[in-house]
Amino acid sequence: MPPLNDLRARAAAFEAEAHALFGQIESARSRVIQLDESYRKLGLLNLKQDELMRQALRCAEQGLYRAAHVMAWAAFMDFYEDLLASDGMVALRAARPGWTHVASMEELREYQAEFGLLELAQPLHLATKNETRALQSMLNKRNQCAHPSSFTPDLNSTLGYMSEVLHYLTLLAGKTPH
Repeated sequence: MPPLNDLRARAAAFEAEAHALFGQIESARSRVIQLDESYRKLGLLNLKQDELMRQALRCAEQGLYRAAHVMAWAAFMDFYEDLLASDGMVALRAARPGWTHVASMEELREYQAEFGLLELAQPLHLATKNETRALQSMLNKRNQCAHPSSFTPDLNSTLGYMSEVLHYLTLLAGKTPH
């Protein structure tokens, strides 16, 4: 009989191969697991953002697709807001001189809509014009999920949305506003 470690390794290899095969089937849970593996490679989120993204993945696994959109966007916005504040909000204040009454990112969240914060991506050299539009489109999709609407995402659109969130997190990683 093979040693226990060998059996564990074989079981893990079988599981990985099964997820790779079933991940090609549209309704398979394995597709969420593949997204989870992509997410694990990211490693750039703080603990709060990590927990928000894990909640999004759990929602997707359970078929709570609207909630998955909302949680993935919450993780993204927390990351983005941290990025905007990373220089003490100096670049943000230079780009929006009228926002001087706001002393912190927490206050800014209270007074400024997310769409307005996303508009800063291009002038602060965090994203191109097209990337900024894509982020605004993602916010619109999140709003459809967070508020009463006829939008009912399925597994495909949810996985696509979450993949897009991961893409933009990676795109913004390491950038600084200026």
